[in-house]
Amino acid sequence: MFVVSRNCSSLVGKLYSKFTFARILSTSLLNMGDMQNKFKLPKRYEGSEKSVWVEYIQLALDYKPLNLGQGFPDYPPPKYVTDALIQVASNGHMHQYTRGFGHPRLVAALAKLYSKLLGRELNPQTEVLTTLGAYEALYSSITGHVDTGDEVIIIEPFFDCYEPMVRYAGGVPRFIPLRPKNNGPVQSSADWILDKYELESVFNSKTKALILNTPNNPLGKVFTYNELSYIADLCKKWNVLCISDEVYEWIVYEPNKHIRIATLPDMWERTITIGSAGKTFSVTGWKLGWAYGPANLMVNLQMIHQNSVYTGNTPIQEATAIAFEKEIARLGSEECYFISISKELQPKRDFMAKFLLESGMKPVVPEGGYFMIADWTPLESQVDLNSEQDKYKDYRFTKWMTKKVGLQGIPPSAFYGSEHKKLGENLVRYCFIKEDKNLQEAANILQKWKSGKS
Repeated sequence: MFVVSRNCSSLVGKLYSKFTFARILSTSLLNMGDMQNKFKLPKRYEGSEKSVWVEYIQLALDYKPLNLGQGFPDYPPPKYVTDALIQVASNGHMHQYTRGFGHPRLVAALAKLYSKLLGRELNPQTEVLTTLGAYEALYSSITGHVDTGDEVIIIEPFFDCYEPMVRYAGGVPRFIPLRPKNNGPVQSSADWILDKYELESVFNSKTKALILNTPNNPLGKVFTYNELSYIADLCKKWNVLCISDEVYEWIVYEPNKHIRIATLPDMWERTITIGSAGKTFSVTGWKLGWAYGPANLMVNLQMIHQNSVYTGNTPIQEATAIAFEKEIARLGSEECYFISISKELQPKRDFMAKFLLESGMKPVVPEGGYFMIADWTPLESQVDLNSEQDKYKDYRFTKWMTKKVGLQGIPPSAFYGSEHKKLGENLVRYCFIKEDKNLQEAANILQKWKSGKS
């Protein structure tokens, strides 16, 4: 009779256990691989890169620099705006759902305001839509109108969400850059222009839309009547929709004037215009935007909105309506915030241009908005660009400055398509809607760095 020794039995048991474990592990790894493949990012989102805002907000949290990168005020908004929110908060009826396409009091105020500005009567029910920030207004406009294979012209530099939104809708971005016509020590954003022949060349029978941003972020360019007329003529010639991002419409420095492209001949019929309460009243955290345009174009936005967001924040919309009603009553007067905000920001703009120039950079003075880009490359010899691994120099410069000098800006190559990113990598973007003491601190930081004492 054959007897298995206790040691042999133990060895067989161990081998069986190892085999079983290996088989389970192998099956588990296969299942994990299947899961990863099945639940990976959908194809329409493949190739998406990390947002510059996600990366740079984390950088600011980690290194705690003086942050002139993000576009928001570091001081309180007008008191009557926050007082309106306090007033609304105590109203028990204002904490429930409101009308999906826009709170009635707010769309009425928006229609009243823009009817005056456009010289035509807007229907608040069918020609105005409120959204969760201008971001959603852009998303609803692009997704609601762009189909697979449609081409969309994007003027560079552009706010970075335009490109991915077009791609997610199945569209094909076609980029056309603004180019500086001089290279002096101080430029104006007016010096950055479109090449007319280059612009003409990107229009064709597949062109569905053009995205315009005036005043432009990050450049601060305010498009002139002649420039807008040329764009409008091409839109009409090729039957193209104009999505006009005008969130900085009230921040325009004299003698420049903001012109709404929807007011040009035969452009109302083919224009959707985007606005923002965050930019209008300096309350970016309220995340309230809107779009207006002809009813037949707005239907598409309404369909996207109702099936994704459905409705907005009731108390925020009510408070914004109260603020608008106050401003509409004093529209055109010196007391109107829509006029006073530019007068408040112009000295800040001029001070930033001065201290950037004194630091050795070459600023581009904006005609509108509250950002300023500057050429930082005259200081390149003082920067260790090799300490960072990013592809583009502006990312390496801004990260090095954040970590070593304590001042954060934003890399403008983020505002260009891949084929033109080189046009932005010698630049940096700073925000000047900041307290005077913080702008002075930025000047001190740069002066100290320039003198080699940082």
